[in-house]
Amino acid sequence: MTTTSSTGGNSLSSLLNSLTAATTGSGGSTPSSGSSGGSGTLSAAGIGSGLDVNSIVTALVNDRKAASQQQITTRTNQTNSLLNGLTSLNSALGGIQTALATLSAASTFSSYNATLTAQGSSSSIGTATTMSSAHPGTYTIAVSQLATAQKRASSPVTSGTPVGAGTLNITVGSTTMNLAVSATDTLSSIATAINNSSTNPGVTATIVNGTNGQQLMLSSSKTGVANAFTVSANATSSSGLSSLANTLNRPGSTEAQDAKLTLDGIAVTSPTNSVSGMMDGVTLNLTGTGTNTLTVAQDNTAATNAIQGLVDAYTSYAKTVASLSSFDTTGANPPGVLLGDNTLTSVQSQIASVLSNSVKGNSIGTLANVGITRNADGTMSLDTDKLAAAFQSNPSAVKDLFTGPNGYGTTLNNTINTYTQSGGIISSRIGSLNDTLTQLGTQQTALDNRMATYQTQLQQQYTALDTLMSSLNNTSTYLTTALAQLNDSGSKN
Repeated sequence: MTTTSSTGGNSLSSLLNSLTAATTGSGGSTPSSGSSGGSGTLSAAGIGSGLDVNSIVTALVNDRKAASQQQITTRTNQTNSLLNGLTSLNSALGGIQTALATLSAASTFSSYNATLTAQGSSSSIGTATTMSSAHPGTYTIAVSQLATAQKRASSPVTSGTPVGAGTLNITVGSTTMNLAVSATDTLSSIATAINNSSTNPGVTATIVNGTNGQQLMLSSSKTGVANAFTVSANATSSSGLSSLANTLNRPGSTEAQDAKLTLDGIAVTSPTNSVSGMMDGVTLNLTGTGTNTLTVAQDNTAATNAIQGLVDAYTSYAKTVASLSSFDTTGANPPGVLLGDNTLTSVQSQIASVLSNSVKGNSIGTLANVGITRNADGTMSLDTDKLAAAFQSNPSAVKDLFTGPNGYGTTLNNTINTYTQSGGIISSRIGSLNDTLTQLGTQQTALDNRMATYQTQLQQQYTALDTLMSSLNNTSTYLTTALAQLNDSGSKN
């Protein structure tokens, strides 16, 4: 009996070992087995119904993804750094071009100011403004008459009194307004009708309530003889309306007249007190009569500000370049993102070449001769006193130094444009870098999709394994208990 029981116990142990071996082959872990009194015990540390499937799957996915993710992340960071650097460089160069555009504007070196100075006992005759077409010079302006607008007033009548029926005709130049007046119309309603008429030739009607009664005042909308008006009533009009027309047509104290003046003895007339066209680029705004001296002189304020703007833009560019190409020998700070970059090196070389050369055929020749110098740190400075002296000495040469065909502004803008224009060196590189970022984004999406599929597969496999191990552990427990009972029974026999 004992021999038979021992043999049966050994057979059960062999069966458990076979199951254990099968489990090890499926799960990839090695369970431990042992016997005591001929019994077999199956165990798998950390595997079975207590298996942490999510943690295992996450770790495996992260491990497989790590190398590819690191490559994409590294390239993305490098590309973004390079893109930001080139964008900053492009912006700095754009700042210089903006300053150059102001410098080359037609009005920058063609600004003039004009002043009127009273002669002797005369009062000021007004003010003067200039345009870029003005020319420096000194002139004597004598104003004998200002331009005025015609005004006529009717005889006074009691407020609300009807004037009489008919047609009132008001003419300015070749334009006539024919106003129908009813038997009940008063001066007030006639004034309203005149002002509201779509055929009004250029007069304004006003009611004046004077001490002797109500009066209708007509005024030309514009000054000058050509804008004078005439008033009449047609033949079928009432005597009251005809009397009104006759009164308004009678010359009064304020008649239309043109401004009259002389420029260095040359007679000039103007329908308005804003006298333009008398001389190139100068407009007189007359407010009184008398004799004044008109002085037209070049105003270098706009040009000086534009040159200072160029100096400031270049300084900003120089600081940007210094940051982009920086290198800390101590290693405390990371190098500039464009350190050693061919495009940055080329930009620096080209701009330096333009600014270091002289302008051929220009009597001033160099930036230093107008007070512009480059400092040791690469920035620029402007000596405004030296620039003012250059303007005083030869303003046309200063203008040509910057805006002439071979001027610094023209040459520098052409040089920078090679890099910044659409299809230029920098814009092409920026476009290429953006394409690279798009490709990296596509690679990232593909990697994420692959890892999602891989994660789903692992989740299914390890969930199935967890279920199997739980089942095997339950079987192992049952068989171990049965074996123990069998051994106990055999030992008793």
